[in-house]
Amino acid sequence: MALRGSEEVEEQMEEAEQSEDREMRVSPAEEMPADGPGEEEPEQLLLPWDRFSAWLHCICVVGFDLELGQAVEVIYPHHSKLTEKEKTSICYLSFPDSNSGCLGDTQFCFRFRQAAGRKSSLGCFLDHFDRDAPVCLKKDQGHFYGYVYFRQVRDKSLKRGYFQKSLVLISKLPYVTFFHSLLKLIAPEYFEKQEPCLEAACNDIDRWPTPSPGKILALPIMGVVMKLRIPTCYDKPGTSQLVLSTPSDSLVSIVLPTIHEVDLFRCFYPVFFHIQMLWELVLLGEALVVMAPSPAESSDTVLALVSCVAPLRYCSDFRPYFTIHDSEFKEYTTRTQAPPSVILGVTNPFFAKTLQHWPHIIRIGDMKQTGEMAKQMKVKKLKNLKTLDSKPGVYTAYKPFLNKDEEIIKQLQKGVQQKRPSAAQNAILRRYFLELTQSFIIPLERYVASLMPLQKSICPWKSPPQLKPFVQDEFMKTLEKAGPQLTSRLKGDWIGLYRQFLKSPNFDGWFRNRRKEMTQKLEALHLEALCDEDLQLRIQKHTEVETVDLVLKLKDKLTQAEREQLPVRAGTLAKLQAHIESVILTLPEDLQGILHKPVSP
Repeated sequence: MALRGSEEVEEQMEEAEQSEDREMRVSPAEEMPADGPGEEEPEQLLLPWDRFSAWLHCICVVGFDLELGQAVEVIYPHHSKLTEKEKTSICYLSFPDSNSGCLGDTQFCFRFRQAAGRKSSLGCFLDHFDRDAPVCLKKDQGHFYGYVYFRQVRDKSLKRGYFQKSLVLISKLPYVTFFHSLLKLIAPEYFEKQEPCLEAACNDIDRWPTPSPGKILALPIMGVVMKLRIPTCYDKPGTSQLVLSTPSDSLVSIVLPTIHEVDLFRCFYPVFFHIQMLWELVLLGEALVVMAPSPAESSDTVLALVSCVAPLRYCSDFRPYFTIHDSEFKEYTTRTQAPPSVILGVTNPFFAKTLQHWPHIIRIGDMKQTGEMAKQMKVKKLKNLKTLDSKPGVYTAYKPFLNKDEEIIKQLQKGVQQKRPSAAQNAILRRYFLELTQSFIIPLERYVASLMPLQKSICPWKSPPQLKPFVQDEFMKTLEKAGPQLTSRLKGDWIGLYRQFLKSPNFDGWFRNRRKEMTQKLEALHLEALCDEDLQLRIQKHTEVETVDLVLKLKDKLTQAEREQLPVRAGTLAKLQAHIESVILTLPEDLQGILHKPVSP
């Protein structure tokens, strides 16, 4: 869905815009399905393991063998399929690098490409729920997420002297906070009771309701109940609907305030003097590498970077934890071409040398030391980064387009001095990034809305009108009167930032999504216009062949509307079906029998 600012922002935008033009144009950004988000789920269609598959692809146990190295020991459910390449990726990404020294229990996440040609048997079923999810929470089409609970403890009975094992949840869903919370319940039990525990957990998950945005979900697992709400694309950005415990929740053990957000302040603390520059680098899809002491800090920081441009979707590749064994290692570290648009999180010291040619490197220290004041750090030159032991900081030659916002730095520093709770610091920083992104994106939203044809140009008996093309120079002209200066106090080269953004994968992904939404809106309006026509009157002037042609076209329209879930008014599809039936009844019986065949799904 479109990004919307606060009410004050909308008022300022309206003043800058001619009211009559605004009234006549139709923007899908402002519409919500008449029946609201999330229709009733098709419970009767659910087969065994469908509910499990709506949440997870599988659960893996990865162990260490002295002869074989890392190996997938168990996959649950047993019928789950992984290619050999996918298994190899999971093996190497499920263990911290040996230099990380992660004793005890460690949690982190990774992301890897799914094998080419893989098809989901639940594709259409899951699309039903994906439709109402915010862009940043839609299922990942080409990648899997791996959520890891790694345990390393001394064990003299083993040759290696250590017990090393990871429990890994493989999913298409980017619900990082939720899955880490789930692992905290399952993994300790598994390490104690082994496989029967996994079987019980999988059976519990297969009884869960499907992940429907907007609903309060109660999820029983291992004798406790987790309660949460998946956000919807209709939620106001920057707000979260609190999930409260009720008297009937006697069994609820865990209430999750968020399913996906990481602690931004904790992640950015080592480099928080540069947060605005990092926001620009992520917005523009620049090649970034995060060098951290452990996979937990690496993955959290990469996820924080990706989320700092929310509610804009980060459209390039990102790897919260990346190793030298990754199948894309050569592709991403080659010096024969410019580094790709990707954010990598690494812990192996080897990368300090291998990625020395990358333009932007973030060195993260130990995040546990957040009680101390972060020192003012200058941006360091890349040539100064020789080893992973280099001091924390940002190593880059990049010059930000916008002037530095000293206010947010002072506000966060004051919070540290006054020992403000971490949750409050996190909320301040998240609000800052949200307002910055909205100030940037609202002029683009406004211009793209003007590309929508006037509603009066929609004729039921002609094809829907086309969207006007996006013309960069035209958009740039609109910034003089209705640019980000209406909503942001920041000065600087906004024009230069927009020019660079329009070349980025993030703009391409955002515009493709908006164009799809607007095209579907035009199709929906065209369908509604057809439904409002008197078809009986129309077919009186038609030959029999023309009437049959009309029925076939209307059936195609109905199939398209159902397949693409077009945002039509409630009752429109039923009305169109009734129109088709009434037109068919005017035809001879032999044709009626042919045309009454059900519409193909």
